[in-house]
Amino acid sequence: MTSSKPNRHRAHGTKRLSPAAKVGLAPGALIHLGERKTEQATISLIEYGEADLTEHQFTSLAEARSYQPKLPVLWLNVHGLHEPEVMAEIGRRFKLHPLVLEDILNTNQRPKVDDYGDYLFIVARFFEIDSESQQIGSDQVSLILGANFVLTFQERPSGRFDPVRERLRQDRGQIRKLGADYLAYSLLDAVVDRYFTILENIGERTEELEDIMLDRPRPGALQLVHQLKRETLNLRRSIWPLREVINSLTRADERFFRPETRPYLRDVYDHTVHAIESLEANRDMIAGMLDIYLSAISNRVNQEVRALTVVAIIFMPATLISGIFGMNFKTMPLLDWPAGFLIAIGLMAIVATTLSIVFWRRRWLA
Repeated sequence: MTSSKPNRHRAHGTKRLSPAAKVGLAPGALIHLGERKTEQATISLIEYGEADLTEHQFTSLAEARSYQPKLPVLWLNVHGLHEPEVMAEIGRRFKLHPLVLEDILNTNQRPKVDDYGDYLFIVARFFEIDSESQQIGSDQVSLILGANFVLTFQERPSGRFDPVRERLRQDRGQIRKLGADYLAYSLLDAVVDRYFTILENIGERTEELEDIMLDRPRPGALQLVHQLKRETLNLRRSIWPLREVINSLTRADERFFRPETRPYLRDVYDHTVHAIESLEANRDMIAGMLDIYLSAISNRVNQEVRALTVVAIIFMPATLISGIFGMNFKTMPLLDWPAGFLIAIGLMAIVATTLSIVFWRRRWLA
């Protein structure tokens, strides 16, 4: 562990372990399952009370073992989940169940909440937008709430909890007065608030794609529709379970969330419901885009077929006239006239012009 600047991208040369790697191992075995998203794990600690706050950055396990908390509330945050020895030391220090540590290291968890008697274990997911590809990715964030401590575990530094840290440092609001439960609420609120930014991005991309499809759909538009469908499906898999998690927290007993904090939890629940409604609206728009795409393509084909039909009809009389005068008869009208050829050409031109005017007035040539 070091306090050096973390790498926000996937480490080169790392291998993603699948759940099959744990086949045959005992329950609670500490193996990191998922993608390694930072070079080294970092541990940061914030202790605070109403009047005081201290921060620490641990660079070794020995330093973390020797540290003794002094203030009422403790917030320990870990970036990087690929070092099992770090997780084992934290589990020993805070008396965490081995299955909790196993779930933290398995970064493919579904959002959930588990009551372990002395603490709550909560799993949620962060979503981020890649600035280059504009694709949406997700990271797992695990939160443990005890009587006077909060533990958070993130796959990589994302900066999503920085506003909470600033509020603690500047003693803004009630965050340093209401204890660990209010801190846990603040962190969950930061997770939920991020969903609105992602949903706004998806909504803007959906509207742009809808305009493209209504105007002139291109071949790559269908691929963009499927990409949006995958992203909204991933969001749905995270937001719907999180709503149930927060709902269960609002109805839990007072061991972890005091009556003063419950109204704030209900507010987070309302935000989650609002996010779900926005997500479902976007999903409906995306689901209807396939019909829009097929209708636009069908309409475009119909217009092209109509244009070809009009051209064929305009030149059909000319073909008929030339075919009649091309028959092998010795005696035919106009064959012996010096102006016969010009009369036939003029007749063809008059019929073609008349048909063109008729089709233009009917807007078939637009």
